[in-house]
Amino acid sequence: MCGAAACLAWPALAQSDNDTAGALAPVVITGGSAWQQRWLAPGSVEVVDGEEMRAGQLQINLSEGLGRVPGLVVRNRQNYAQDLQISMRGYGARAPFGVRGVRLYVDGIPASAPDGQGQAANFPIGSADRIEIIRGPFSALYGASAGGVIALYTQDGQRPTEWRTGVAAGSHGLWRLSTQLSGQTGSGDQPGWSYTLDASKFATDGERPQSAASRSTGNLKLSRAHDGGRTVLVVNRQSSQALDPLGLTRAEFDASPEQTTAAATQFNTRKSVSQTQAGLAWEHALGQGHRLELMGYGGQRAVRQFQAIPVGAQTPPGSAGGVIDLDRDYWGWNARWRLDRTYDSGRLLLAAGIASDRQTEDRRGYENFIGTALGVQGRLRRDETNRASTFDPYVQAEWRTPSTTLTAGLRHSRVRFSSADRYVAAGNPDDSGAVRYDGFSPVLGVRREITPQLQAFASVGRGLETPTLNEVAYRASGLTGLNPSLNASRSLSAEAGLRGRQGWGNWSATLFETRTKDEIVVLSNTGGRSTFQNAGRTRRHGFELAGVMQWGPFTVTPAFTWMDATYRDGFLTCVSTPCAAPNVPVAAGNRLPGLAKQQAYLQVAWEPGWANSVFTVEALHTGRMAVNDRNTDFTAASTVFNLGVRFEQARGDWTWREFVRIDNVTDRAYAGSVIVNEGNNRFFEPGAGRSVYVGVELVRRFP
Repeated sequence: MCGAAACLAWPALAQSDNDTAGALAPVVITGGSAWQQRWLAPGSVEVVDGEEMRAGQLQINLSEGLGRVPGLVVRNRQNYAQDLQISMRGYGARAPFGVRGVRLYVDGIPASAPDGQGQAANFPIGSADRIEIIRGPFSALYGASAGGVIALYTQDGQRPTEWRTGVAAGSHGLWRLSTQLSGQTGSGDQPGWSYTLDASKFATDGERPQSAASRSTGNLKLSRAHDGGRTVLVVNRQSSQALDPLGLTRAEFDASPEQTTAAATQFNTRKSVSQTQAGLAWEHALGQGHRLELMGYGGQRAVRQFQAIPVGAQTPPGSAGGVIDLDRDYWGWNARWRLDRTYDSGRLLLAAGIASDRQTEDRRGYENFIGTALGVQGRLRRDETNRASTFDPYVQAEWRTPSTTLTAGLRHSRVRFSSADRYVAAGNPDDSGAVRYDGFSPVLGVRREITPQLQAFASVGRGLETPTLNEVAYRASGLTGLNPSLNASRSLSAEAGLRGRQGWGNWSATLFETRTKDEIVVLSNTGGRSTFQNAGRTRRHGFELAGVMQWGPFTVTPAFTWMDATYRDGFLTCVSTPCAAPNVPVAAGNRLPGLAKQQAYLQVAWEPGWANSVFTVEALHTGRMAVNDRNTDFTAASTVFNLGVRFEQARGDWTWREFVRIDNVTDRAYAGSVIVNEGNNRFFEPGAGRSVYVGVELVRRFP
């Protein structure tokens, strides 16, 4: 089986014969053989197989199976009120909650809102066919705020019908129950609809006080081939309840990483989310290599969050309170034409299309107290309707021969935010307004075969990262209202690499560099309220190594990333809120916070040949990270070891799978993630201590 660290695929313009993405591919992703696409790729793309993602894992978070992907960081905050912390070559590390700077997709439907803010809680890992991770310049072709892309594709139902159900349980009251059903109607000669249904629920008492959580997800995919094309329908539902333990100060973390700061329990910090979305895609061949693809989606998301903003901070007339009540409707579409022509000298691939997304959200803010009672909904302090829209035409061309690939792409992104303020009172004027961002994202790439066992590739491109609605929602003074002084960040990225394959396995090595101007950084971050500013120029450069090596019953999967990310220009920042004007200097040469210089992963898997067993040892090393722009404190470097064993037994149409794993075997105390520039100095989110998990899965195939 191809190892995840080196199974590469490229978002080529054409679809292979066994492509399962269809018109739901957000831009130009194709399926097919990962190895075949790897040799044709002029950029960095990883493909993690769904079975490999699930094997011996809890199947709850993306962080479980993506540690082996170089350049990608997926940190489990151990705080389900704030979701995972995902960054790619430095993009996304500043996010105090959710995912920013990295685009997320499930079966081609954006899990990122039109403004670029996303969350990975609705990723149906239990029915995943594959996960594609795109890094480097070519991610800019997915639009603004795309410093990287993570796209999950669920399985297509096939014959025979397959039913899976599994349960897992472990430390801190964690349990997960899930079931999947996939198959196909009709007959073998005349197949009908393919279907895949995935439902799961999990709950945990949490690693710390005030960190319990529960989540339910459901995902349905229907697809049907017709003469010359295909139709796909996807429906997803997710709901969650989570308490928020907040971060810890240095003193609190050093005294006891298992504790929770008093403000979290005083205000009963918590968050509830419900989301429903659906997408429909249709594609049809027009003849002579032409193909038309159409995709539309829509959804609704509701969020209610109680923050730990002190009562005194809510007394100014311009305060938005300490409770967020948000209802969001969103929708979008993508129309694309493709051309795939084969000539004697090579293959020409062309695509052109237009993508557009919209979101409308009603946002209300309330005080988080009534009299002396804290953590309850009080008076209304904010009432507005915010809108975000994008309109992106794009074109891409590729010329491909067995030894060479030349690719060029261009996308123009236009992003507009507007706000209609309905809460106008003494000292709180009408904050209505609008801001607009736009820019071009050109990309060039080349791939050249040096020998049948060695490839070289290089790519270069410009990117545009616009702020999200949350990032532009507050001004430096701490007042609500769109911040017109916050600009989009512009970047120039380049990468060059080698990849090889030998009888014992495969490997890849990549050098990369990204230079930005108007980098978006946290200006202040206190009590769950963040304001942002532009901070001049930054530079991220480094290299990535990955491979899969097999010797007899042993498979070794290493991945290593070294990245130096620094500010090239000095600037001023704030250390408290409200902050009328930044007044604390940040020196040029300081490290970007939340990013480690070194990250290494190593997995050794041993298959002894009895009872279909696989024993694994994993090691994950993370270098120290700055907690703020001023670099006044750092997390310590850490190395965490995990052990696992899994078994599989098959009898006729029945298959049993079991696993046992121990995470953080040495019970290492370490900071699992950082809340960048947290104004109360609660930067540290502790990683999980020693944890033991067991699970069992039953599979039945129906002839």
